[in-house]
Amino acid sequence: MSKWPEASMEAREDIPEGIVALTHEELNTENIIRLVEDHRAGATAVFIGTTRNSFKGKIVTRLDYQAYSRLAIKTMSSIVRTAHQTYSRSLHQAEGTVVPSVIRSVVYHRLGTVPVGQPSIVIAVSSPHRKEAFQACEFILEKIKQDAQIWKREFYEDEREEDAEWKANT
Repeated sequence: MSKWPEASMEAREDIPEGIVALTHEELNTENIIRLVEDHRAGATAVFIGTTRNSFKGKIVTRLDYQAYSRLAIKTMSSIVRTAHQTYSRSLHQAEGTVVPSVIRSVVYHRLGTVPVGQPSIVIAVSSPHRKEAFQACEFILEKIKQDAQIWKREFYEDEREEDAEWKANT
């Protein structure tokens, strides 16, 4: 097993909009989804990104994730806040409603080794309506892949570990 630099440490931030976390532990999707439950929600959108077994014809054996955790957790929190501000009003809601269009968002991202078939990221978003839940969930995913200080290294079958490729998390 690889030894990770101190920068790639576990981190969690609880914000009014939800939770963002970086962890070396396996992701429990049911527990993460439960964190966004709310009686005002009529929809929960969930994205589960897993390590697939192939990339451009090569057989992937695992992914390793590293992060500059202190900065990545702040970036992820900012992304969740932005999603809540961006998808702020549903066309289905009456004027002056007190229920937000995005109620709660939770993001967990793995660090370290993630074997084939296991989740590397889980995003759950609750909302009164499906459209805002889907939009916010996709927005959070794409912005994390684009902006968060998280890097992955892909390992391939029949290739030396030293030749594993570092890739942007896009």
